[in-house]
Amino acid sequence: MGQEPTGQERSAAYMNPGPPHVTPQRSDPLDETWQSVGQFFAVPQEPAPAISEPAPATSESEPSPPEPPAADVPPRSEEPSAPVPLEPAVRVPTLGVPPYSGRKPPLYPPEPRGVPPVRHDPTAALIPDMVVDGAAYGSLTVRAASVRGDSHRYQSEPRQDSVAVTRIGASGTGTGAPGPDELLLLTVADGVGSAARSHIGSQEACRLVAMHLDAASADLAEALRTGDRNGFASLVEEAVRHVGTLLAHNARERGDDPAAYATTLRALLVPLDPQISTRGFLAVGDGGTALLRGGAWNLALTDPEQGGDGMIDTRTAALPLSHLVRTQLLGPVLPGDVLVLCTDGLSTALAGDAGMRDFLSSAWGTGAAPGPADFLWQLQYRVKSYDDDRTAVVLWEGTA
Repeated sequence: MGQEPTGQERSAAYMNPGPPHVTPQRSDPLDETWQSVGQFFAVPQEPAPAISEPAPATSESEPSPPEPPAADVPPRSEEPSAPVPLEPAVRVPTLGVPPYSGRKPPLYPPEPRGVPPVRHDPTAALIPDMVVDGAAYGSLTVRAASVRGDSHRYQSEPRQDSVAVTRIGASGTGTGAPGPDELLLLTVADGVGSAARSHIGSQEACRLVAMHLDAASADLAEALRTGDRNGFASLVEEAVRHVGTLLAHNARERGDDPAAYATTLRALLVPLDPQISTRGFLAVGDGGTALLRGGAWNLALTDPEQGGDGMIDTRTAALPLSHLVRTQLLGPVLPGDVLVLCTDGLSTALAGDAGMRDFLSSAWGTGAAPGPADFLWQLQYRVKSYDDDRTAVVLWEGTA
């Protein structure tokens, strides 16, 4: 039998019990899953910066090698990308490019191009590329426009055509209503292309004829009221003689040859008295006067040659050297009639192109007069080979 431990041995065993007994635990699969998830979302630790060894000391006689040049890296743009354009709150309508005849438009673009320089000729440089005007009295509505031709735009030359819409005669009293003898004066003038100062001649012809017809306005109104053709012709011939004489005088005062001011002149006198349905016509040189009635054109109203094929003829009588004026009484006009007074830039194209006749018949002969901007756009209907200045005054005879 073994000996039992003494009390001293039992006390030592109590103080040193030996390694504890550990019960093995089973691993929990859920804990392993959460540990994997934690590792996935854990912020990675940045490695500690490496401690660089100090560069070995070099002697003064041994220069250090140059540093390599910095790479030319473009700076990073901090600007935000361009915003996507939003749809406009209000869609603005536009007329766009004027229509044209044929399969292709004319070569020149339908817009202003080069302008004349002031240093070469200030009088030419200050003439606008295009003008638009109008008036309305009672049942009468007028639209007028003048546009520089493609050839003049390309050559940076001035518009040689001129246009005027004015009122002559004594005004009524009180409210400013038209007087019984007041007339609308509608005028177009075409400076001859080969005349160096014809752009001045056409402007002055419109101004001077207004002044001299105004002085005879009462007699002109009476001639239209009574249908006095001879009386009307006599009054107009006298006024045109004064215009030619003054135009030549003004040219000489400026040191110019009067022939350099050569211009045609065409006018329509329209009584503001609604009881008078006769219109007075006068012309020096070429151009056109047309009647649009019921959708049909009469191009030979005052110029029988305009009923032809629209061939361009550069031979024409012209102020100030020629005072040969043609006169005619037109009427009686009917409600809905449309009278067109124009330079040959429109009259020859209108005679020569059916597409233009159809377009302008639809634009001007199917209702109320167009607005000024619409009228200007319509007048610019394009036809190949007709690249001269284009000017027109159009009178709508209303029903009021």
